[in-house]
Formats: sequence, structure tokens, C-alpha cells
Amino acid sequence: MTVEVGVAELAATRFAVSPLSETVAALQQLAGRDRQPVHRRWLRWATAELAGHPIDLSHTWPLIVSDRLGWPEFLVPAPAGPGTSIDDDLAALRRTTPAQVRASLRRVFADEPPPAARDLSARPVTGLRAIAGELRAAHDRLVAPHWPRIRAVLDADVAYRARRLAIGGAADLFADLHPDLHWHDERLVLDGARWRTDRVVNRGPGGLVLMPVVLGSAYVLIKKSTSTQTTVRYPARGAGALWTAGARPAPGGTVRLIGRARAELLEALRSPATPTDLARSLGVTPSAVSQHLRVLRENGLVAGERSGRAVLYSTTALGAALGDAPAATASP
Repeated sequence: MTVEVGVAELAATRFAVSPLSETVAALQQLAGRDRQPVHRRWLRWATAELAGHPIDLSHTWPLIVSDRLGWPEFLVPAPAGPGTSIDDDLAALRRTTPAQVRASLRRVFADEPPPAARDLSARPVTGLRAIAGELRAAHDRLVAPHWPRIRAVLDADVAYRARRLAIGGAADLFADLHPDLHWHDERLVLDGARWRTDRVVNRGPGGLVLMPVVLGSAYVLIKKSTSTQTTVRYPARGAGALWTAGARPAPGGTVRLIGRARAELLEALRSPATPTDLARSLGVTPSAVSQHLRVLRENGLVAGERSGRAVLYSTTALGAALGDAPAATASP
């Protein structure tokens, strides 16, 4: 798959994060679509969460879980800003015009749409309202409880990518975004067995919107949006550590060297987080977290980077190496 991106479009390319994107990705993980082993802990939690009180997804589920490779692009519109709320995302979804809904459904299902797609095509305004309600319920149950940590990972990814773009331009940015993604001669090429590499995609209006995803698959997904902009959804850096951070005990050698509280912080920061997130997840006071973070930072084990009004902390290479070091054994 190839996307033509000229100089003007590249200048308009931007990053964005979306709680609705994470919600759709979460539902696809639950359905077993491109399921990621790193999400196993979240999947166990989500399955238990829904076991007693399922969510009615009768309008949405058939659109994202079918025998087709793709799904309608209007379910994840490009966010208008760098970080929208679920209400903003759902409002954009409801603004999709009937013509855009029908065109997107035709691209995915051709002449054999499931009943839910036929009903949506016949009554798009009512159908979009019902879909928005279902996705809001899914977000509140499955994503919102974890959103602060998910958002921290997304923000850390965007900060890292922005530095790559500022230092080395588009070539450096896309060289590091995903192994299947390449930038050459004003073209963004997506390789891999899942895609026909000879297919040229005309962009939607404006530049590309690059969207990191935590709960998604290991693949890149490019959507030529008819209702907003062309989106490039890719796996966020640090997503693999999100559910394992804090799940395993800190190594004994690290505990003896820097103390249990700081060792647990070091382990938790394999996935970026703010001091508030850390205090909540570890059950300690924010002041205690700040004190320990200061010591870890002064010794080069963690680093902080401002993201809006918050500061995201994560382990440095030295901190990660210390956390991975085996416990020392006494000599006979």
C-alpha cells in the first residue's frame, strides 16, 4: 500500500491520540482480531468485567468483527486536536454524513453487507447515534479505568516521535515508526503480507494524522478517511510494558540496592507514567512518589519529560538494565 504525500501535505501532518481509537481497538482485541499477547492481562480483566454485565453492541460489533479485513473508517474519525476527549470523538463520529456512511460501508462490505450495515445505510443518522451510545458504554467500562496510564504511554510516544521529526525530518520519523512502514520519494509505503504493495491510496483532505495505539494490533492501519483526514494508526512505544509493569515483583538485587519502594517505582516506570498515576497504582502518597523519583532521577535511573501540564517519567537505559540484573549470589 502506498500513500502519496507531497511537501504541503507533509507540512500539515500531525500527531493525535484518541480514546475512541483505543475503544475500537479494545473491542477488536476482545474479538480476537490481530490479538496481541502483551494484552493478555487486560483481556483477562475485560473478559471478567463483561462476564456478569455484558455491553449491548448489536449495532457496532458486526461492523468491526466480520469476515472482511477492514472496517468502516468513520468509526475512528481523525481527532481535531492532539488530544481529544471521548465526547469530542463521538461528536465527530455522529457528524459523518449519510453519503460518507454509505460510501464507507460499500468499500468494506461491497454488495454483501450484514444486516447491521444494511440498517445503518438505510437510517444513518439514527444508526450513528446508536453506535455512538454503544461505543461510549464500551469506553466507560473497558478503557476509562485504565485511561491515565494508556494516555501516558501515548503522550510519551508522541513526544519521542516529535523529537525524531525535529532532528531528522520525515525520513527519520518514518524509519522508526514501524518495520513495515517506509518513506521514499514523497511516498509512504506500507509493506507486509497483509497488504498489496502496488495499491496507491489517494489521501483524504489535509495531511496525515499519525495516531499511536496502545490496545491495538502489532500492525499499521492506514485509513483513507472520507469524513475527516487520512489516519495512520500504529503500535505505541512502551505499550508492551503497560500491563506487565507492577505485575511482577522487583528483582531482589535491585531491592537490596535501592530499597523496595524505589525498586517498585523503577519496575512500574517500564511504562511511562506521571507521579499521580504512580501514586494511584502503587497505593502511596504523591509526596512519597515525588521524593523517590527525585532520588532515582538524580542517579540517572529515570528521566522526566513535560507533556502539557504533567511530567511523564520513564526508566532510562541504566534503570532498565538495573531492573533486569539478576540478584547477586553469595560466594561460598
